This record gives sequence, structure tokens and C-alpha cells, in this order.
Amino acid sequence: MIGPPLARPRFLRLTLLGAGGFLLLWTVAALSGITARQFLPTPWEVAARFMTLVLEPFAGYTLLVHLLSSIQRFAMGFALAVLVGVPLGLLMAYFRWLDRLVSPLFEAVRFVAPIAWVPFAALWFGTGIGGPVLIIFMGAFAPVLINTYRGARHVERKYIEAAETLGAGPLRAMTQVLLPAAVPSIVSGLRVSAGLGWQSLVGAELIVASSGVGYMMVKGQAALSTSTVMSGMIAIGIVGLLIDIGLRRMQQHIEHRRGL
Repeated sequence: MIGPPLARPRFLRLTLLGAGGFLLLWTVAALSGITARQFLPTPWEVAARFMTLVLEPFAGYTLLVHLLSSIQRFAMGFALAVLVGVPLGLLMAYFRWLDRLVSPLFEAVRFVAPIAWVPFAALWFGTGIGGPVLIIFMGAFAPVLINTYRGARHVERKYIEAAETLGAGPLRAMTQVLLPAAVPSIVSGLRVSAGLGWQSLVGAELIVASSGVGYMMVKGQAALSTSTVMSGMIAIGIVGLLIDIGLRRMQQHIEHRRGL
């Protein structure tokens, strides 16, 4: 049984309590001597390194420039996944023959982990922007297509037939009947897609990139700088959280306008 939602003050207190407990355990583990401080720095050492990376270049660029490079790649791959996934999902929901044609291939490809595309991306694009964009696309594409398809398939056939009776062709039926009905499902899929795309980006940059947060982390590992690696992880988490918050607000706005 799911309980009632927590009031905001209590929610904030529990959030701060959880964060404080995590930092306390981290500090105790770092100071206990379980492992060398080089491999498990304290929270304040990581915070100091984070600020240094913001101000001073590492692996060619500052942390903010690495982040901008990562965000640019993510935006391109994510946008491509949306531009391909949404129309294809609507087409598959409208044309049954296309659904049967595409589904077997899609079902086989979507179970291939995005990181498995790294060797192909490296061979095809080298360290250029195309490799990470391809890997992000492969990570973000499936949730967009699946949620668009499911949202459109839930539209009762009689509404499509009514639109066709009034003279609507396939394009108008998809854009004026299926798409509006599928918007909540599409936005929900975008949140999943963005999370998978952002994770795929970092995996791609660990191997196929010459800039970006993942690339910076690889260089930090090579330099035996755990604080640099952890600073990159913190930056990744912050940006990922901000992306999810933005999409969550969009989802809430759409659901509020539709009275859901």
C-alpha cells in the first residue's frame, strides 16, 4: 500500500538527513584508514578538487567546458532520438503493416546495450562527435518509440475513423488525433529516454571522445586522482538531476492542463 505524499518540510528534512548520513559514512570511511586517502578522499577534499577543476583546466579544459561538450553531444543524440522515435511510433500505431515490419527488427536491436555500439562508433567516427551521438541515440531511441507507440495505440479506433470520415488523411489523423492523445505518454518516455541517453553519453566518452566529463574522468584515473574522478561523477549527477527536473516539470504541466 502506498502512503500519502509527504509534506514539503518533512520531505526536505528527510532529504537532508539522508544526505547528511551519507556524507558522515563517507567521512568515517575515508578517515578510518580502510584504504589509502589517495583512493578514498574525504568529502571536503573532493569539494576542493571540484572547485579547482571549475577554475583550472584539466585534460585540456575546465570542468564547465567539459560539461558543455558533454551536454552538446547529449542534446544532439537526444534530439535525434525524439525526431525519429516520435514520428515512427505514430506511423507504427496507425499503419499495422508497418508495425509488423519494424517490430521484429526493433525488438532485436533495443536489447543491445548502448555501450555495445562503442566499437562501431569508434570505427565509423573515430573521436569525432558522431560516435557519442550515435551511442546516445541508441540509448535514448527505444523509450521514445515505445511510449509514443503505446500512447497512440490506446486511442480508440472510432476517433480515428471519425476523423477519416470527416476527410482527414493519414497525416492529419496522426497529428491531430494520435499525437495529442499520446503526448502524456511521450513526455513520460522522454524522462526515461533522457536518463538512458545521459548514461550512454558518459559511457561513450570513456572510450570515444577527446573532451567531455567522461574523458576527464579517464584522464583522472590515469593520473591516479580519485578526487577528479569523483568530481566528474558529481557533475554528471547534478546535470542528470537538472535534466530530469526539467522534464518532470513539463510532464506535470501537461498533466495539469489535461486534468490528469
